[in-house]
This record gives sequence, C-alpha cells and structure tokens, in this order.
Amino acid sequence: MKRLVLTVPRLRLGRIERYVLVQQARSLAVALGVIGALIMLIDFVEISRGIGSDVDLSGVRILGLMLLKSPQVILQLLPFVFLFGTLAAFVGLNRRSELIAMRAAGVSAWRFVLPAAGAALMFGVITVAALGPLAASADGLFQRERSRLSGSATDRSTEQAVWIREGDDTRQMVIRAARQDRANARLLGVSFFIYTNDTAGARTFSERIDAASATLAAGRWRLVDAVGAQIGQRAVRYATLDLPSSLADEEAFERFARPQSTPFWSLPAQITRIEDAGFSSTAYRLRLQQLLSTPLMFAAMSILAAAFSLRLMRLGDLAKMSVAAVVLGFGFFFVNQAASAFGSAEVIPPWLAAWLPPLLTALAAFTLLFYTEDG
Repeated sequence: MKRLVLTVPRLRLGRIERYVLVQQARSLAVALGVIGALIMLIDFVEISRGIGSDVDLSGVRILGLMLLKSPQVILQLLPFVFLFGTLAAFVGLNRRSELIAMRAAGVSAWRFVLPAAGAALMFGVITVAALGPLAASADGLFQRERSRLSGSATDRSTEQAVWIREGDDTRQMVIRAARQDRANARLLGVSFFIYTNDTAGARTFSERIDAASATLAAGRWRLVDAVGAQIGQRAVRYATLDLPSSLADEEAFERFARPQSTPFWSLPAQITRIEDAGFSSTAYRLRLQQLLSTPLMFAAMSILAAAFSLRLMRLGDLAKMSVAAVVLGFGFFFVNQAASAFGSAEVIPPWLAAWLPPLLTALAAFTLLFYTEDG
C-alpha cells in the first residue's frame, strides 16, 4: 500500500521578498520622518499660540506638550505613511529596472506585493495593540494638562456648575454641584436626584438628597451635612451619608475621556460604563471599530501604492499613475472622514462606518492589481 503524505507549504521569505521589504522599510521610515516632523512643527506652533498665549511657558515645556500631543496625530496619518512609503519604494525599484528584471525572471507581482501588505498588516496590529494605547494615554495627559493650564489662566473652572450622571439597570443618579473644590477633591452645594427603574425599564423619581459637600472615594459618595427626602415622606437630616457609586474617583471632577484619548484595551469597559450611566456610546463604539480595522487599512494602502507603481518605465505614464495613486489615497481618506461623520451622527451603524473605507480601499487595490498582473 502506498502511504498518503500531506505536505503543508512553509511560509518563508526568499531573497527577493526580503530585499523588497528592506526597500519598503527604508521608504516608510523616510515618509514617517517627514510627516512626523511636519506634524510636530505644526503642533509646536499651535501650542505656542494657544496655551502659550495664556500662560507663560518655556520652550522646553511647550516641547513636552508637543511630544504628548503629536503621537496621536501621527498615528492617525499612518495610512498616508504606508501609501507614500510603499509608492516611493516600488517606484524606486521600477526606475532602477529591478522590477523589470524580476518580472522577466518569471516572478509574479503577488510574490513581492503580498509580503509588503503582510508587513503593513502586522505593523497595524502592533499599532493598535501597543503604540495606539501609548499615544492615547499621552493625548489624555495632554488634554488634562491643557485644561489645568487653561483653568489656572482663567480661574473660572471651579465656579462652573457640575453635572454628573451615573447608575445601572436598577437605579440612576443625576448629580448637580454648584462648584468644585479641586484642592480638597470635593463637590460643594451638591444635589442628588435618584431614580429607580422597574422591570419594564420605566424610570421613576424616588428621592432627592441635598448636601453641603460630597467626596468620591473607594466606590462611594461621602455626603456631609445632608438632607434627604423621599416621595411622601418627611425630610431626614444626616451628619454624614454614604451612597454607592460606579464612578472612578477622578470622574467626579473630569468628564469621560475623549474617544481618541481612550486606549484600545480600555474602550470595551469605557463603553459599558458610559451606557450604564445612560449616555450614548456611539463615538466610542466607532473608535473601537476604527482601531480594529486599522491593520486592513494599512495593508490596503500598501497594495494600492504597489499596484499603481508596477507599470513599466518603458510604457510611460508612471508619473501619472503615481499621482493617481496619491489622489485616490486622499479620496479614500475623505471617504473615511465622511463615513466617520455619518457614524458619529448615527446615520449608519458604527461598524459599517469604520469598516467600509478600508474594505473599499482593499477592493480597489486588488482590482487594480489583478488588472495590472493578469490583464
């Protein structure tokens, strides 16, 4: 009897693939350096004219704020880094007739385009899992520092009324404080409006509690000099009163972090907390889906750039094809912005707004590559 042996092909890169990847990496580094330097220059000027005009900041302090803000913007423009970098790499290979030699040797375009797309896909995963959370944390720190500096300049933040909403499926609390005492982490002149939810989801007002001050710590509100009254009952005075809370300690004084300032790994919990508090989580769901689709966008931009640069130099029109690739890349970027706007306005579902642009980019790139390679 003959023995049936199944062989599984090994996925490994040959010399051609490694050479193309090295050329792509060099071009990506140059594109990232140029775009990053431009963004940091713009942010430095913006911070100098914005925060620096209200508060006397040294150049080193402005530079530190710029380093906190710029990474998040750079990550948002990484699709263009892969578009320009991959395009420059393959155009360079074409101008040196190296692509001609590869094609003449019978090497399919898929052999060096797909590894480049795979590298972009892997970098997208690293961006979402590691670089993105670091940039989001830095952006959140920048937002808090900017608010602190602006608040110290205007000295009006502590005089504004504060509204907070929290709760779960059985109870909701709307909290209003006349002002904040940031130095002692307290809310002053505070009122708690407590609502209960029945099994049908109907919300009924049940109690109001007024207090001289309220402090949030260890998952509870500590009310001092409080007066509470339930419907149909007399008011009761408390020297101190504790109420359970689902908020983190710092959220008594700060709003929910912006979607862009929320790290990827914290988004699911943030969405749950926002929905439990009765707010809309559409912007955060959209942000989560956009991060999940980021690797596909990087790979699609790489394939698109490579497909446009495969035209042989002797056939001409390579410059026109390169310009067309850049224009098409910007077109897909504007489609992405429009889809994000529609998703934020809940015109279309967040998952569709996030995945539609990279899917369209990938389909266009594969269509062009099929046409260029197979006719």
